[in-house]
Amino acid sequence: MASLEYKLVVVGGGGVGKSALTIQFIQSHFVDEYDPTIEDSYRKQCVIDEEVALLDILDTAGQEEYSAMREQYMRTGEGFLLVYSIIDKNSFEEIQGFHSQILRVKDKDTFPMILVGNKSDLDSERQVSTGEGLELSKQLGIKHVETSAKQRVNVDFAFHELVRVIRKYNRENMPQQAQKKKGGCIIL
Repeated sequence: MASLEYKLVVVGGGGVGKSALTIQFIQSHFVDEYDPTIEDSYRKQCVIDEEVALLDILDTAGQEEYSAMREQYMRTGEGFLLVYSIIDKNSFEEIQGFHSQILRVKDKDTFPMILVGNKSDLDSERQVSTGEGLELSKQLGIKHVETSAKQRVNVDFAFHELVRVIRKYNRENMPQQAQKKKGGCIIL
């Protein structure tokens, strides 16, 4: 059975846990130390809703000094995880900028994205409520999920859900002709 490849991009501010989420998803372990990423690429094959998917995941730099690289990966990405930290209000406030930039680069009104509130295990230090996350996701027209890379909560779900969003988007934006099934009956 042939597998479809999906280019997923993990974006967000510095220190929100993009690498920790990605490595937890790919390798099933939590990276504790903070080592700012410039750009890392990972591949994983998995089955999502009984369909094989080959995920090509780009873990991006959150640091502002690498912002020039953003447009390049935004051009090639097929779906984006917009990650903020629930213990960092500034990272939450940066999300709208990432969202707008992706839509501008893609020249689209909508595009497959998921809003991810990471570090849900640090609830006592929370600066962004779940309600605020849901409100922003409604405003942006995208789904929202809270994750904990440390405790592996909703990590697989976030990546799998993004693939589902991409599949739905692709089906809805396929040219009419391609959607029609070939074959059928001919009455003589």
